[in-house]
Amino acid sequence: MRVPGRRGIHSLRAKLTLANVALLALGIVMATAISLMTARHYLLDKVDSELLHSRASLHDAGFSLRQIESLSEVGIALDRFAGDGADASALPTPAVVYVAVDPTGRPVALGPLAPTARQRALAAAAGEPSAIVAADKPRDARVRGESYRMTGARLSDGTIVLIATSTEAMHQGMGKALKLDLAFGTLLLALLACLTLFGVRRRLLPLEDMVETSSAIAEGDLTRRVPSSHHPTREVEQLRLALNSMLHQVESAYRTREHSASQLRRFVADASHELRTPLSAIRGYLQLYDKGMLNDPDQRKRAWERVMTEADRMGRLVDELLCLARLDQQPELRFRNVDVSRLVRDAAEDLRVQQPERPVTVDAEGTLLVHADESGLRQVLGNLVANVRTHTPADTPVRLGVEREDGVVRLRVEDEGPGLCAQDAARVFDRFFRAGGGAGSGLGMAIVQGVVRAHGGEVSVDTAPGRGLRATVTIPG
Repeated sequence: MRVPGRRGIHSLRAKLTLANVALLALGIVMATAISLMTARHYLLDKVDSELLHSRASLHDAGFSLRQIESLSEVGIALDRFAGDGADASALPTPAVVYVAVDPTGRPVALGPLAPTARQRALAAAAGEPSAIVAADKPRDARVRGESYRMTGARLSDGTIVLIATSTEAMHQGMGKALKLDLAFGTLLLALLACLTLFGVRRRLLPLEDMVETSSAIAEGDLTRRVPSSHHPTREVEQLRLALNSMLHQVESAYRTREHSASQLRRFVADASHELRTPLSAIRGYLQLYDKGMLNDPDQRKRAWERVMTEADRMGRLVDELLCLARLDQQPELRFRNVDVSRLVRDAAEDLRVQQPERPVTVDAEGTLLVHADESGLRQVLGNLVANVRTHTPADTPVRLGVEREDGVVRLRVEDEGPGLCAQDAARVFDRFFRAGGGAGSGLGMAIVQGVVRAHGGEVSVDTAPGRGLRATVTIPG
């Protein structure tokens, strides 16, 4: 999508293609320049070597002008044959041109042969002959539109002989090589651009899948994930895995939020319902008293007892709700070494006092220390025992025990009551759940689960209709 008011290429595919083409073009230009410069240096060095060799030969031979007349005449004849007065493009240019000049730089006529136009042009382009002779290397000269390399040698009688070689063929060859390199480089650039577009498109297909998946998730399909490609690259595959992991977390968080919101709505509705019942009872008795309908002292006493009972029930319900709220906020527990065996024996003794006719078996001899919050564990045992006391007949046997095994401590409260069906067992830790509409607020087991989880442990129930119920609390030892 292009941003209004801005120009340029914003596609990643186009940018990668342009980057590759630009890099290859730069490489071709540099390689061509280096190769041509190397070839020119090599060829010019070879030409210069031949010219310097010819100059050294003339200098070492010690010829005079009269002795070199024959050589000059041959050079003039060859030069005339090559193109003086004829079509130069149709005749070959001599490899080496010799021109004898006087100290002023004018060509010298030898015998009956006068210098050719090419030789006169070379002498004119040479400038100061003495400087050419003194130079260590040949110099460039432009004669009649052609490039030459020129040097000079001084004879024994003082005459200067200019020695020149045309380099026009070399420059033409280098020009053809440059055109060939440019044509081949252009073809390579076009081929690279096509291959890059195809390769980048194939490599970026996972990104298009990510865009499609993100769009689907934005429309509400949280189950969508980015599929794996057939030939994934490491970076794209890492991005795909990270994105899928993030999407999984997002989906889990969304599901958790929905579940929490649903639980909160149900919790508020159940709490309102539980509080409405005692409030309605209290309001009813107060209205009876206000209208003077409770004239009998026994009626007033019974009404007062009912009001106090409902107020106590409402107070217990509020206390349990506050306890659950604190557990939801992950309170800081007061951990210390606690003798769990003593807590189990105390809970069993409390049950014997409350229901003397109930058979109670205790398996908690000696001392078993665990690092935990004592009040929290007492509340756990108290709620489990209260659950047995409320939902089983008074003569139902109960067994309480504790043991340390595999680095954990297990507390067990087991009864031989009617037990629960599978559906009720799955909801036994839900807030305000009462199996079969029984007594109580339905918050006791939820509090047990909250306290145990605050200790980093787990609580589970094993039950079936007619087989009783066994609650097992596992906490780190």
